[in-house]
Amino acid sequence: MGRSKKLYERAKKVLVGGVNSPVRAMKPYPFFTKHAKGSKIYDVDGNEYIDYCLAYGPLILGHAHDYVVGKIKEQAERGTAYGTPTEQEVILAEKVVKHVPSAEMVRFVNSGTEATMSAIRLARGYTGRRKIIKIEGAFHGAHDYVLVKAGSGATTHGVPTSAGIPEDTTKNTILVPFNDEEAVESVVKREREDIACIILEPIMGNAGLILPKDGYLKFLREITEENGILLIFDEVITGFRVSMGGAQEYYGVEPDITTLGKVLGGGLPIGAIAGKREIMENFSPLGKVYQAGTFNGNPMSMTSGIATLEVLERENVHEKINSLGEKIAKELRSITDYYVSNIGSMFQIFFTEEEVYDYATAQRSNAEKFLEFQRALLSEGIFLPPSQFETNFISYAHTKEDVEKTIAAMENALRKVSGK
Repeated sequence: MGRSKKLYERAKKVLVGGVNSPVRAMKPYPFFTKHAKGSKIYDVDGNEYIDYCLAYGPLILGHAHDYVVGKIKEQAERGTAYGTPTEQEVILAEKVVKHVPSAEMVRFVNSGTEATMSAIRLARGYTGRRKIIKIEGAFHGAHDYVLVKAGSGATTHGVPTSAGIPEDTTKNTILVPFNDEEAVESVVKREREDIACIILEPIMGNAGLILPKDGYLKFLREITEENGILLIFDEVITGFRVSMGGAQEYYGVEPDITTLGKVLGGGLPIGAIAGKREIMENFSPLGKVYQAGTFNGNPMSMTSGIATLEVLERENVHEKINSLGEKIAKELRSITDYYVSNIGSMFQIFFTEEEVYDYATAQRSNAEKFLEFQRALLSEGIFLPPSQFETNFISYAHTKEDVEKTIAAMENALRKVSGK
């Protein structure tokens, strides 16, 4: 019996399901990591994998980047938490304001979940309205207002996905499909006086990778401005990844509020809400929208984030990772008829031959076939997140040789699972 299997048996006795997040569960059991460096992750049994999970997106520079690790070590020796303001908070906030087009002020929190939860509270406090529009299949963290599944029809009110969430909590959450302008128009026409915000991932990354259709984000910007509704871009995944200014810079559409995480922390826990000064100043201590946290602006995360953004600023990181992402997508499309989605350093293969443009079309993919594909790749030393409905990432540490080995492994894996 391997060490991962033994650890899993131990973990099941003290950790729910043997894991601390359901996305880490794998059949028959997950591998347990011992260490990681660059583009590689190593398990406790000594196996090496080329890593395209990258902790679900934060590690844009790869694992244990020397410069980032060095700065973290220096900060650890100075202290890991203070409960007082630090210069690092100011420096990182200045970088966010510099690079993110819509950002004039920032509030740092500890996760993407905290960021979206606080952003929605801010939108409600600022507008005095109670309802929100959310996209079907979008994931904005595991808090009650957004943990809802798609209902029947184009514009249904949300029903809680999770037990433990009262229906009254989500009765003010309205669901619409991604890329569906008519659905949004219908809701706004019917309930505009009650709608505080529309929150969406400008590029969906938690139902697989789903891109916005041409003009869709500009349409949302226009209809929200016309009706006094705030537009929130959840850029926890896309911020600093698709470009330094995120999806809003890439597509040329500025929201009122942006949520950030993942890359911003350089591998340490972080979240942030950024937006227009007039809106952001409604947060306490200046305004009446309360938000607080012991580890807000934690010096370890601030230091890691600063170091990561410094590397992004001075080196051609995006040029390299985007070209590798395009190469993988191009090669995948040449060896399969399954739908391949990509933008820059993000990619996913959907086990369906139809275009995937929203949650419903993503759901028609063969998720079991994807898991067979994922397990086949694992046996060849390639690690993708174990779900059809996640996204794969490339880091600055990945090489052309990594990509070439990956394409060859993918061709073998596709042959095994489907003969295609």
